[in-house]
Amino acid sequence: MPKFINIVRVKVKPSHREQYLRKIDDRPKFDGMISAKYVETKPNEFFMVGEWNTEEDIARARPKMIEFLDSLRGTLEELSPELGVTDPHSGSIVIEK
Repeated sequence: MPKFINIVRVKVKPSHREQYLRKIDDRPKFDGMISAKYVETKPNEFFMVGEWNTEEDIARARPKMIEFLDSLRGTLEELSPELGVTDPHSGSIVIEK
């Protein structure tokens, strides 16, 4: 069974950068998560890449992930009216080297 990845883009309010990073760093991995990596691609724009054993693991963790996102909402800027504060994507790994 292939591993599963989720990728989420957020933009952090400059005045809340340290608060955001502290909350992210303090949060343990979700159950079923192999790893989580946070990449800053532009000032205050981050991509989180989560690796999961299965799609079912991320589905089970989704309520806790939403709860955690709710605790971060005050630190995030709206990306667009359509997206809100996150731009999430997910799928199965097709090639891993």
